[in-house]
Amino acid sequence: MDADDSRAPKGSLRKFLEHLSGAGKAIGVLTSGGDAQGMNAAVRAVVRMGIYVGAKVYFIYEGYQGMVDGGANIAEADWESVSSILQVGGTIIGSARCQAFRTREGRLKAACNLLQRGITNLCVIGGDGSLTGANLFRKEWSGLLEELARNGQIDKEAVQKYAYLNVVGMVGSIDNDFCGTDMTIGTDSALHRIIEVIDAIMTTAQSHQRTFVLEVMGRHCGYLALVSALACGADWVFLPESPPEEGWEEQMCVKLSENRARKKRLNIIIVAEGAIDTQNKPITSEKIKELVVTQLGYDTRVTILGHVQRGGTPSAFDRILASRMGVEAVIALLEATPDTPACVVSLNGNHAVRLPLMECVQMTQDVQKAMDERRFQDAVRLRGRSFAGNLNTYKRLAIKLPDDQIPKTNCNVAVINVGAPAAGMNAAVRSAVRVGIADGHRMLAIYDGFDGFAKGQIKEIGWTDVGGWTGQGGSILGTKRVLPGKYLEEIATQMRAHSINALLIIGGFEAYLGLLELSAAREKHEEFCVPMVMVPATVSNNVPGSDFSIGADTALNTITDTCDRIKQSASGTKRRVFIKSMGGYRGYLANMGGSRPEPMPHTFSKEPFDIRDLQSNVERLTQKMKTTIQRGLVLRNESCSENYTTDFIYQLYSEEGKGVFDCRKNVLGHMQQGGAPSPFDRNFGTKISARAMEWITAKLKEARGRGKKFTTDDSVCVLGISKRNVIFQPVAELKQQTDFEHRIPKEQWWLKLRPLMKILAKYKASYDVSDSGQLEHVQPSPGASDPVLPACTCNLDSPWTICFCNT
Repeated sequence: MDADDSRAPKGSLRKFLEHLSGAGKAIGVLTSGGDAQGMNAAVRAVVRMGIYVGAKVYFIYEGYQGMVDGGANIAEADWESVSSILQVGGTIIGSARCQAFRTREGRLKAACNLLQRGITNLCVIGGDGSLTGANLFRKEWSGLLEELARNGQIDKEAVQKYAYLNVVGMVGSIDNDFCGTDMTIGTDSALHRIIEVIDAIMTTAQSHQRTFVLEVMGRHCGYLALVSALACGADWVFLPESPPEEGWEEQMCVKLSENRARKKRLNIIIVAEGAIDTQNKPITSEKIKELVVTQLGYDTRVTILGHVQRGGTPSAFDRILASRMGVEAVIALLEATPDTPACVVSLNGNHAVRLPLMECVQMTQDVQKAMDERRFQDAVRLRGRSFAGNLNTYKRLAIKLPDDQIPKTNCNVAVINVGAPAAGMNAAVRSAVRVGIADGHRMLAIYDGFDGFAKGQIKEIGWTDVGGWTGQGGSILGTKRVLPGKYLEEIATQMRAHSINALLIIGGFEAYLGLLELSAAREKHEEFCVPMVMVPATVSNNVPGSDFSIGADTALNTITDTCDRIKQSASGTKRRVFIKSMGGYRGYLANMGGSRPEPMPHTFSKEPFDIRDLQSNVERLTQKMKTTIQRGLVLRNESCSENYTTDFIYQLYSEEGKGVFDCRKNVLGHMQQGGAPSPFDRNFGTKISARAMEWITAKLKEARGRGKKFTTDDSVCVLGISKRNVIFQPVAELKQQTDFEHRIPKEQWWLKLRPLMKILAKYKASYDVSDSGQLEHVQPSPGASDPVLPACTCNLDSPWTICFCNT
């Protein structure tokens, strides 16, 4: 079941992995500095992709220390040596601080040890210090070889043969403190640990009406603290890049007491370990506790998370990110020339990109310099527009101005959930309600989807009504798959009765179809001539106009957890194959779920297969049972075939595997829609919904005082992420991009990852690497003196890093 490249246009210059060869090359992979969840996934990807292209790959144990010490610390890896590590936290090859490598003598020993094995390609996974050391090593390489030749440790032929060293870096750091990448490996998993603790703490805090001060990691970067605060709706957050203003003590206490006055039974304060005031003096969690107890008399506790944040299994996001980065790193090494500078593989939106390593390091160091010099606005700017956008969004949602200070627009904006429930919907509703109120609108909640809309289940919803919604799964407003088509008259009547001036729809493909029906009904019902925007929220991630949907990440993590448990069960019984079913016609979950532990090729509706493919898979499983990896996992999309059902495949594999392996089957079903939303979905829902409300406010402002009716296509849009941009796309245009029969977009970005997943599972596949090879440059954020842009050009479109810079 090789990937099909028949769709490539004739005469195109597409380049495939088959055109690259690692024959005769040796790659060394090491992890250095602090450990981070997902490092093992990166190591696995480097090893398997390296072996796949014909190169030798070596583990370098204990980071640079192992490189200096040599011997058994540098060992060749094989395919099975990275089996069963995808779900393991930390790094199986170890990490250590190495003083010896800081000296030329130490680097000379390291070079000698690498040459003994012919290693001239290094893949370094670590932070800015580790990557800086790798770049220095590369620069000194030729000089080190000459010195080794003078010392008689190598001959002149070796100097010529191993004349240059290629270095590619991947950033493994839970702090997300490296400039040039949207997300570093480990950050998402660390956020999972933090949010798990906060969710647990909130239950006990609510029981006893307590205040909790949580200290999270971030000595020099407040990303974890900021995003955690955004994800849980914390009352206050302290960051090193953005110290509180003078007199913050009184302001914080007023805020806490106001929240208690609104019948909120708990307070959450999040502190980055490197938090400082405007004079660069530390703000400690104990100091904050003492202040709250002294000034307010609240029962206050401190929780310091510490190294818990580094532990545990990597999240779905980190497994996929690290796997993609590892593959790209190997491709970069294969394409490197003597003139290629050391680069770092980074994430920009949905793309793996290569950036000059030292440009990224320099900008990262500039942030610290700005903080040291108390240029805090510059520090926030250098972190990127995303960081500033997160900070502004948090402030808008956490701090409510007095009613008499908010100019009223006299506009009513309604929010509705449509389709199946998706984790993160409630965070999106909370964000919309609070941003709408801050903009002066009267917010209305529509209960039970279009069915409730037609029946008049509409109520005003206030600021405090949505308190604590971010961490709750499902849909508090209620949601149904009912479309508005047969209720248009009733819905129009309700819009007129409640004077609804704009509509925000949060949902999946049904919401998209509903928006199309409302748009088409404008000629007959003028009540629908208002701004209408949809925010995608579905576990299937199948809404046209957006690469991501709220809820999909939570579903992927559910699948990941299930796969991990199944794998653990299989490792105890041996020689067992599990067959899992999920997903309708939407193959996103099955495909991305295929990055989990040792999957067999999974089947879904976009990829036809027949009995010969299944027979081939059975034969491969039989061979696999003869190795040390005596288990298998087949992921099946539930609508991939009418005839090759889950039961059929289960019975086929059971019969063909008799005496070699036995089978079990598992259908995840609605489990994928349940559970508390992941940090990813909480923040994605919060930020994209806030952006949708800003669009509504702008549209209503255009019509203010003119009684304008909205009849143009650009007033009925889907807000989504497309490649590197966050854009509003008219539904009229998206119709051309939609496969209505299968309820999916005609083009889906994640299908390009399908061959990659196959390769890492030891199958032949044709992988398109046409987008690889271009070394880009770090784009600094504009300064305060730079001209204001009329539209956002941030090019930061990962759900973690949507700009929302209000431009």
